[in-house]
Amino acid sequence: MLLNETAERIRTMEIRGAGRIARAAVEALAGYADTLDATDLAAFRSGMQEAAETLLATRPTAVSLPNAVHAVMAPLSAADSLPEARDAVRRRADAFVTSSLHAVERIADIGARHISDGDTVLTHCNSEAALACILEAHRQGKDLTVYATEVRPRNQGHLTIRALDDAGIRTSFIIDSAVRSIMNRITLVVVGADAITVNGAVVNKIGTAQIALAAHEARTNVVVAAETYKFAPRTVLGELIEIEERSPAEVLPEEIARTLKHVTVRNPAFDVTPAEYVDLIVTEKGAIPPELAYTIIREYLGWNIEDFQRQLVLDHRNQD
Repeated sequence: MLLNETAERIRTMEIRGAGRIARAAVEALAGYADTLDATDLAAFRSGMQEAAETLLATRPTAVSLPNAVHAVMAPLSAADSLPEARDAVRRRADAFVTSSLHAVERIADIGARHISDGDTVLTHCNSEAALACILEAHRQGKDLTVYATEVRPRNQGHLTIRALDDAGIRTSFIIDSAVRSIMNRITLVVVGADAITVNGAVVNKIGTAQIALAAHEARTNVVVAAETYKFAPRTVLGELIEIEERSPAEVLPEEIARTLKHVTVRNPAFDVTPAEYVDLIVTEKGAIPPELAYTIIREYLGWNIEDFQRQLVLDHRNQD
């Protein structure tokens, strides 16, 4: 089944990157809605809710996922018939995918304005939005040099350097722990985000916080490129974003780990960069300082206090 296959591919990081995860999820929901064997509207809503929960359980830190699922599922409560509900899911999914793709293009255009001719840019992980900014600045004829990190343990940096090389951009590939030693050569840091909180803190691939700290120390600006659906609405209520911890086998082979009786392997996939280490957040709606993150949640994501209250009730029921 497409839904379960998509969920597994997201969970195992075969599908990676917050934007790609979000688009894959809504496409899977739309496909599931088209084929769900439901005899009435209530059964359809129930089946779709189960499908949504299957997807939401795959990557707890990727806020793009619940925002995307929310965007597709929201019209179900107002539908008056089964055909109307099926059509609403398909239309919302198509609209989300189109909007997401255009968002990256818009971010690239805005972000490139903040990259100067002659910059030496450091980027981390394989952010679609961050990479788009760099590629667009290069396309505009700006002379750039890029430093790209390895991104252990899943080596997403390999994807980044391939894209940079294909574009003809001079790139240095470095191990993650070399960041501080080369920071004085860097004039701008450009990274993506998996989530942004109401106070402007940025949740991104593990290692981002250390990069931002080194940049802060060196007085190097940090620009975060992120679609609006990566902002975390429930942080308005004080909720913390769960940091995903992945399998120890990604870090150390199981046959070696089994021989170490007193060693625990920890593998957090993300870290949190405080807002004071971020200079600018570039979204498809414009560039904002981190302290204005709440305006994105309030004005563009379509969540309201009733949505939060309903979700809190559901959460408490699930915990019971």
